[in-house]
Amino acid sequence: MSNFRPDGQRSSSTLNSNAKKIKKNSLKEKAERFRVLIIGGANAGKTTILKKICNTTDQPEIYNSYGSRIDGSTLEPNITRGEHDIKNEMIFRSNSTLVFHDSQGFEAGGTDEFRKVKDFVTDCAKSKRMKNQVHVIWYCVAMDDDRPITYAEEQFFSVSGTGKVPVVVVFTKCEALEIKVIGALEDAGHDFDEAVQNAPKHVEEYQKNIQHRFETMAYPPKGYVFLQEMEKPKMNCEALVRCTADVLDSSILQGLFISTQQNNLELALEHSLR
Repeated sequence: MSNFRPDGQRSSSTLNSNAKKIKKNSLKEKAERFRVLIIGGANAGKTTILKKICNTTDQPEIYNSYGSRIDGSTLEPNITRGEHDIKNEMIFRSNSTLVFHDSQGFEAGGTDEFRKVKDFVTDCAKSKRMKNQVHVIWYCVAMDDDRPITYAEEQFFSVSGTGKVPVVVVFTKCEALEIKVIGALEDAGHDFDEAVQNAPKHVEEYQKNIQHRFETMAYPPKGYVFLQEMEKPKMNCEALVRCTADVLDSSILQGLFISTQQNNLELALEHSLR
């Protein structure tokens, strides 16, 4: 069917459709870059996650708030506390549309770091430019810790929210949880084979319980992801990518984020069909 009227002019429906496309493209250009704040201690596996998301093994380039490049060693886990700045931008050459900011977690000196995170999120939210706003927060919780949910997590999700910025809790090193469960079952009298067979059921129950604890807090996360054995080359962060896309309330940001995952054609197709 032709898009033109008999007088040679385009139909109003076609003009409206084109106008919407132009507006959407214009908004996407305004976003330009997708900005992530990742929170977690030095043992939470943050670096591994970022490299998987960006499909690279290289270290990121790091820039300060003035755009000057600085020493990338600030991302290394053995760096002393206080030498990093949450305002610094981490960018991987393989995927420069994604911009990351690092908070080292609240396990020590938590009050000061907690304030820095809150101030940073608030300041970014005041920006009128979409590309300068924080679009999502990944809060990493390492499951190899005997107390994965500490007072710091309770404070973060109970004292004050993050406004319109959605938070996804990323449980890392979940393979450690299975090992703990197997050991506990053996201590309870099960033989090894039986413990291995029953472990998945107990792990799932534990995950439900820990997720429920977050749900009872005043400002619960928007999503949850459980990752394991991420150091293995075959493992990926598809679960985190999908969850992040789902918690975003802007179709523009969804499209921008999914477009950064060039190697995930299935996800891009699903988003296009929606």
